[in-house]
Amino acid sequence: MANSPTETRFFESFDGTQLAWRELGAGRPVVLLHGYFSNAFTNWIRYGHAAAIADRGFRVIMPDLRGHGESATPHDAAAYPPDALGKDAMALIAHLGLTDYDLGGYSLGARTVVRMLVALGAAPRRVVVAGMGLSGLTDTGARSGHFRHILTNLGSFERGSPEWLSEAFLKTTKGDPVALLGVLDTFVDTPRAAIAAIMQPTLVLAGDEDNDNGSHAELAALLPNGEAASVPGGHMSAVTRPELGQAMAGFLAA
Repeated sequence: MANSPTETRFFESFDGTQLAWRELGAGRPVVLLHGYFSNAFTNWIRYGHAAAIADRGFRVIMPDLRGHGESATPHDAAAYPPDALGKDAMALIAHLGLTDYDLGGYSLGARTVVRMLVALGAAPRRVVVAGMGLSGLTDTGARSGHFRHILTNLGSFERGSPEWLSEAFLKTTKGDPVALLGVLDTFVDTPRAAIAAIMQPTLVLAGDEDNDNGSHAELAALLPNGEAASVPGGHMSAVTRPELGQAMAGFLAA
């Protein structure tokens, strides 16, 4: 098995915001970006996905996104310009001096990965886009509106509803609602033509009951070198399944 993750490390991003990251394993670098309301530990370490990838000979690099986890959670709206999360990840790649690497993300992390590819000059060898479908990239307003409703009406949702479940998850990760509202302002729609121009081999991976961000099969079909795959579960439960990390590890190691 891979060694334990490193202690949290910090760096200053493009605008001076302090961001955190952790690493696991040694070998070819792969940068993994977590989902909304989550953090690197919850998304990648807790359920063994980072270890599964590290065991295949990878140095797994896992930042906490701006507004999440141990990274800074500023309340100033100016801290959340369009594509800020992608710029943060590019700043980490530059900070670590990575020139030959792989790149993956789940949900918000996957949307960020696509923005890095189409708008910010990221040039990974292989790409994993997990927990994301086509409409979640081309129409970000639908998803951001859903979360804005949750964050501005906390404590009002019926037990067991999707909104209640999201709020319960927010509590487990100790998320900052003000900062997370700011993160929604960073979203940028990506045109179909830009997605169709992504040439890297890309695994488009989602739970077989996950339709939160549209069709992942439709997204894979649009990508010139896209490959669709499913794991058990919905949008939130798929992250807890070992099949997710196993599928990512197998694709990256191919």
